[in-house]
Amino acid sequence: MKTPVSRAREMFRSLRLTLVLSIVVPLMVFSGVAIYVGLGAVERNLNDRLREDLELVARAVSGPLSQAMSDGDEIVMGESLKSIFRIGRVFGASVFDEHGRHIASLGVADSDVTRSDSAERAIASRELGGAFRRVDGVSVFSQFTPLIASDGRIQGLLQVTRKRSDFHELVASSRIWAVSIWSVVSLMVILVVVLGHYGAVGRHVSRLLEIMERMAPGRWRVDSRSAGPRELRQIHEGLQEMGARMAIAEREIRESVEREQALSEQLKYQEKVAMIGRVAGGVAHELGAPLNVIQGRANILGRGDLAENDRRHLKDIEHQVERMTLIIQQLLDCFRHVPDSRRQTDLVATVRDLTGRIGEEPRCLGVEILTDIPVDHAGILAEPTRLEMACLNIIRNACQAAKSRVTVSVVGHEGCWELRVDDDGPGIDASLRERVFEPFFSTRAAGEGTGLGLAVVGSVLKEHGGRVDIGSNPDGGCRMSTFWPVYTNNEDSTEACHER
Repeated sequence: MKTPVSRAREMFRSLRLTLVLSIVVPLMVFSGVAIYVGLGAVERNLNDRLREDLELVARAVSGPLSQAMSDGDEIVMGESLKSIFRIGRVFGASVFDEHGRHIASLGVADSDVTRSDSAERAIASRELGGAFRRVDGVSVFSQFTPLIASDGRIQGLLQVTRKRSDFHELVASSRIWAVSIWSVVSLMVILVVVLGHYGAVGRHVSRLLEIMERMAPGRWRVDSRSAGPRELRQIHEGLQEMGARMAIAEREIRESVEREQALSEQLKYQEKVAMIGRVAGGVAHELGAPLNVIQGRANILGRGDLAENDRRHLKDIEHQVERMTLIIQQLLDCFRHVPDSRRQTDLVATVRDLTGRIGEEPRCLGVEILTDIPVDHAGILAEPTRLEMACLNIIRNACQAAKSRVTVSVVGHEGCWELRVDDDGPGIDASLRERVFEPFFSTRAAGEGTGLGLAVVGSVLKEHGGRVDIGSNPDGGCRMSTFWPVYTNNEDSTEACHER
């Protein structure tokens, strides 16, 4: 299937051919016809001139010949015939009496003109006449001139002949020159049309075709300057305007598709959260009562007088029940979605409150928690409980991974606030950084983690329009950064935070 560019190139080639066929060829035909008509006129003019030459020659010698015939002087008649050959280029000359009988001749001429219509007309009209005829197998022009005596009667005829080729040599030479000049002029006109078309139109059309071929999704802008005739410059400017409109339309379509994809992903996420939340709520409801019963029975048994080994078993039961209760609570927290309860919240105040009391938790015992918060206020749009839960899980996770120190920082960026938590632990392998936010995935040994803490963080950030990055800090440990959209003038900067 032919592309638009290939079709345009064919049109360009046909345009050049059309110029030749519609302009050059008719011009050459008209000029050829004009030359043909002109050569016909030249040929007629040459024939007339040659006839006039013969007529002048005949008139010049007709007087002496008439006198010689009257006197019967053959010597003068012969000299007069010889003088005809000296005056002009003559093929033959003959003298006849009034009855058409041959008297004298030189060169190639008729010996009998009794049946010549031209001779009869010359005698009858007493005027010169002539015609093309063949004499001794040679095509000649025969000129008859009446020889009039002194008393006014016609006493004979003078026939002067000239070769037909003498008439046509000049015409043939003129034809050769005319055809040569016509061919050269035709070639020059074709070259001028072809080269002029390329210089004035063709190269600019080729440039426009190259621009059209380069125009494609993502490359609609036409930055080159327009050149060539006014019409081609208008086409170039039209391509520029069309490219600009296509670029705008493409950007709008891409943004629309991205918005639709984001809305689709959000809808899928909300449906997934709602489904898993219903499952988690059902599981929590079904397991809550049995766990409370187990917990109560263990407490009752612990009040009795038990052996040390039995009391240790009861402690294990209580620990596992607490662990199961924590898992259920984290599962519910992970898939709870409360976007309508968000309000303006101070991230700095939340972080300072958490770092002030988290050191008392068993997971953070023996770990020094440092803060680096150069700002006094960091306004975000958040649900306070979910925000505190996410921040708490990040710091807890850092405490469990740290050797001795955790640093909590709040850093401002354009459009968002960064809560940065650094620890001096072993860090997280790059291949596992995307999976740590999956529910029930943990890098710790079995029994040491539920795998839901960071899943809760990911869920909270997603519903708040933020994001989370995991990397390494200068000490070699893990750096976990959460980004929260800035809240300004009752508007959040979710899009700006996502673009970073």
